[in-house]
Amino acid sequence: MDRRRFIGYSLVAGSIGVSGCSPSEQQQQPKQAQSGTAATTPFELEEATAASLQDGMKSGKYTARSITELYLGRIQALDKQGPSLHSVIETNPEAVQIADALDAERKAKGPRGLLHGIPVLIKDNIDTADKMTTTAGSLSLTGSIPLQDSFVAKKLRDAGAIILGKANLSEWANIRSNKSSSGWSGRGGQCRNPYVLDRNPCGSSAGSGAATSANLTALSIGTETDGSIVCPSSTCGIVGIKPTVGLISRAGVIPISHSQDTTGPMCRTVTDAAILLSALTGVDPRDSATNASQGKAAADYTQFLDPNGLKGMRIGVSRLDFGFNPRVDKLMSDAIDALKKGGAEIIDPTNLDSLKQLDDSEITVMLYELKTDLNAYLASLGAKAPVKTLKEIIEFNEKNADRELQYFGQELFIQSEDKGPLTDSKYLEAFKKSQTLARVQGIDAVMSKNKLDAIIAPANGPAWTTDHINGDHFVGGSSTAAAIAGYPNITVPCGYVGGLPIGISFFGRAWSEPVLIKMAFAYEQATKHRRAPKFLPDSEAAITT
Repeated sequence: MDRRRFIGYSLVAGSIGVSGCSPSEQQQQPKQAQSGTAATTPFELEEATAASLQDGMKSGKYTARSITELYLGRIQALDKQGPSLHSVIETNPEAVQIADALDAERKAKGPRGLLHGIPVLIKDNIDTADKMTTTAGSLSLTGSIPLQDSFVAKKLRDAGAIILGKANLSEWANIRSNKSSSGWSGRGGQCRNPYVLDRNPCGSSAGSGAATSANLTALSIGTETDGSIVCPSSTCGIVGIKPTVGLISRAGVIPISHSQDTTGPMCRTVTDAAILLSALTGVDPRDSATNASQGKAAADYTQFLDPNGLKGMRIGVSRLDFGFNPRVDKLMSDAIDALKKGGAEIIDPTNLDSLKQLDDSEITVMLYELKTDLNAYLASLGAKAPVKTLKEIIEFNEKNADRELQYFGQELFIQSEDKGPLTDSKYLEAFKKSQTLARVQGIDAVMSKNKLDAIIAPANGPAWTTDHINGDHFVGGSSTAAAIAGYPNITVPCGYVGGLPIGISFFGRAWSEPVLIKMAFAYEQATKHRRAPKFLPDSEAAITT
C-alpha cells in the first residue's frame, strides 16, 4: 500500500490521490500528445544511466551544465507542454549555476564520485534551504522555505549531485482523505502516467515515478509510509527501493509516521538505485532511528550488483497478495520461472497469515503519529512558517475549499487532530499489535520457519483510470507487511498488462538491502523488462499499439 493506500485496507475503504486540473482539462490535455511532436522526438539522454552520463562528461561529450539543460528542456517540452505530465512542481532556478560550479570542480580536482554532475529530482516533501519551496503539494505551505537542508538534500549536494527540482506528489503524501486520487496536489495538479496518459501514476511519489520513467531526470528520490515508493515505481515501470526505516534519515522530510516513514531511490535501473542509495545513508543526530543503522549500512551498495545473485537463494512466494488480476498472476508465474532459472529455490506458498488480524491498527498508529510528527515539523520552520499546526492546515483548507477541497475532503486530518498524545493506551496498543503482526509473527516468523532470503509478490495491479469523482480504484498490492515492519522492499519491472507496467517486489528482514539488491539486479539482468513510455493518450491506444 501507499503512503495513503494503507488507509484503503485499514479502513476497508478507498485506496490512493486527485487533480488540480478541471475534469474537462483532464480529458483534453492527453490528446496533445497525439498532435505534438515533443513526446515522439528522439531525446539525446533517453534511458541514460549515471554511468553513461559520467562517461559522457569524462570524454567531453557532455558537461554537467549541458546535461542539466537537456533535462530542463525535456521538462518544459513534456511536463509543462505536450503530454503535460504534471510530474514536476518546480525546477531549481540555481540548477545551471550549480552545474557550472561542478564542471569547474571536475576540471580542477576530478569528480567527487558517481553522482558528480548528475541531476536528481526530489519529492516536494523533502526540505531544501535554497530558492525552492517545500510544500508537500499544499497551497497552505506556499512560499515555505525551511531553515536548513534535509539530511537527504545535504547528502546529495555533498555527493556532487544537482537537485534539479521538486517532484509533484499526492498532496500531504496522501494522508488527507481516504477518497483521494493519487498524484494530485493543490500546487501541482494531477500527475499522469507516462505510459497511458488517462491512467494514474499511483502515489504518493507520483511525480518522482512519472518523471524518472519519462526521462525528465536521471534519478529521483521518493518517500514511503506504505507503498508510496514501490507502487509508483511499479505503475511507472521503474525500480524503487524502500529501505529499512533508519537507513536514511527523515530529518527535514514532511512526515506522516515516524515508525514507518522513509525516503528512497526511484531510478530506471537497479544499478542507479544502488548508486543513489549509497550516497544517502548515515547516522544523523536529528533522527534517532538512524542510530540502529550503525554497522549495518553499506558504504557502497553497488558491490552487491551480481548477475548471478539468484544462485542458492531461497525465495518465498506470498500467495495472499495474488489473485486480483489473472494477467498479473501470469506475469508473476513467468517471474518465478526466471528466478528458478537463475538458480533460486522457490518455496511456495509462504503466506503472511498474521496480517489477516491487522484490522485498523495501522491507520490508528498513522493518525496519532501524524498529528505529533507534523506539528513538530511545522515548528521546525520557525516563526515565518505559513501554518504552524495541523489545526491551522485544516482551517486553511476550509477557507480555500474551492482550490483545496474541490475533489476530496480532509476527514483523515480531522480524525488525526482529534487524537491525543502518543502516551494514549489506544496508540500504544495499536502500535504493539501492528509491529507484532508485521514483524515477530509476520516477516520474521515466516522467513525463519522457511529459511528464506526474501519474499516476493506482485507490487500492485495495472494503473487504473484517473477518476476525480470516485477516487482511486486500487485492486491489490503487497507493500503493507514491509511498510509496517519498517523493513526493506525493492520493486523491479516484471512485464506489462495492456501496455501498463507491472512490478515484482522483493522484501525481507531489516537491513537486508544487500541480499535484496543482489536478487533484484540478477532478475533485472535476466529479464530486462524495462522499456521507455510512449505517452499514449488512452488505454485503447495502448492495447492496439
